[in-house]
Amino acid sequence: MAITLSQAAATRVKAFLENRGKGVGLRLGVKTTGCSGMAYVLEFVDDLNEEDSVFEDQGIRVIIDAKSLVYLDGTELDYVKEGLNEGFEFNNPNAKSECGCGESFNV
Repeated sequence: MAITLSQAAATRVKAFLENRGKGVGLRLGVKTTGCSGMAYVLEFVDDLNEEDSVFEDQGIRVIIDAKSLVYLDGTELDYVKEGLNEGFEFNNPNAKSECGCGESFNV
C-alpha cells in the first residue's frame, strides 16, 4: 500500500505547511457525497490518530485513516496549473468513474 506525491504537489504542500507554521502532514481521505458517490478530502494534520496510516514521500507525511485507505491505495496526488485554474488532482487507480467536475468519484 502506498500513496505518492508528484514533485509539484510536494512543493505546494511544503509551502502550505511552512506558511501555516505548524502541522505534522497532510490528511487524505474520502467522504460519502457528491454526484458520483465519494469525494476527496484534504486537510492539515496537527495530531495523529491511533488508526492512521502514515506514508512519507519527498519529505511530506501523508496521513490516511483506515476507512479511506481502501479507496486511496495507490493514489498519486498531483498539483496542476491550467491557465487561470490550479489545484490538487488525484490520480486514483481505484476510481471507476468521476463526475464531470472532478470533485467526486465512484469505485
